Amino acid sequence: MSGMELRQVRYFVAVAEELNFGRAAERLLIAGPSLSQQIKALERDLGVRLFDRDRRSVALTTAGAALLPRARALLEQADGFRHQARRLSGSEPIRLGYVNWVPADLLARTSSVAQVHVDAWVAPSHTQAGRVADGSLDLAVCWVRTGDLERLGLRSRLVGADRLHALAPAGDTGDVAARDTVVLLDDDTTSWSSWNAYAERLARDTGARAIRITDNGITGPAFFDHVRRTGRPVVNSPKGQTASVPPDLVRRPVVAPEIHWTWSLVWRRSDSRPEVTGVVDALCDDVGDLGLDGPDAWLPDGDPYRRRPSET
Repeated sequence: MSGMELRQVRYFVAVAEELNFGRAAERLLIAGPSLSQQIKALERDLGVRLFDRDRRSVALTTAGAALLPRARALLEQADGFRHQARRLSGSEPIRLGYVNWVPADLLARTSSVAQVHVDAWVAPSHTQAGRVADGSLDLAVCWVRTGDLERLGLRSRLVGADRLHALAPAGDTGDVAARDTVVLLDDDTTSWSSWNAYAERLARDTGARAIRITDNGITGPAFFDHVRRTGRPVVNSPKGQTASVPPDLVRRPVVAPEIHWTWSLVWRRSDSRPEVTGVVDALCDDVGDLGLDGPDAWLPDGDPYRRRPSET
């Protein structure tokens, strides 16, 4: 398979995971029209339509859904091929995966200690943690609990955090108490396992109302529609934190408590390579507490950075 064809497969996987050509183009660092043209060329080469798309939505066709696991496996094989070649040449980079956020200056901060390759397969937190555990990645930025670290044989350090807000119908833009918000839980646990675990604990601890959905509407246009239907402030997930807000909706800070989501940098306990520990130190040494030690800060139980009662 030529380089262009392999790149087209990578483009297909990105669009399939985002179900949005604009977000996929941003993730791939290419122009939107170019991405659309490459997908059309791939569809012509394969003789099947991979996506049903119109001006408002993108969905996998039956053929696209059937080919997606094969496409991911193909990219994994290609990455494994490059990985072995680099290992044999003595120039193997440190492989780092992520969910939707990495430090903006990651490569600049790590360039003096190791060559870091940011993996193109963006996947949920539990998937990326599992890939570190099985050796497919060396490091990952993801959300984990202490139980995950113990079960998978991983270590972690705090590398970032988000204070989550709510989206609400236009009107009041002031603070909203957590107990007056809604949190969404999606039945697709393959994609939303970590978010569901977080949201369930948020509802239990604060009294927020949990609503189950089946349309992957934790982010994107479907999320905005849920906000409109509920008519109440709905907590935005980390994947939706930076998305543009439609003009009929507003952001509202969540208080009592302030709710936070942590990003861990994880690596295998058995991995003591200086390149790995050097990257960890370069990214985590100057992080600070990121507001997590504030008197009104909330983290779910099991979060590695939640303060114990004796520390408050």
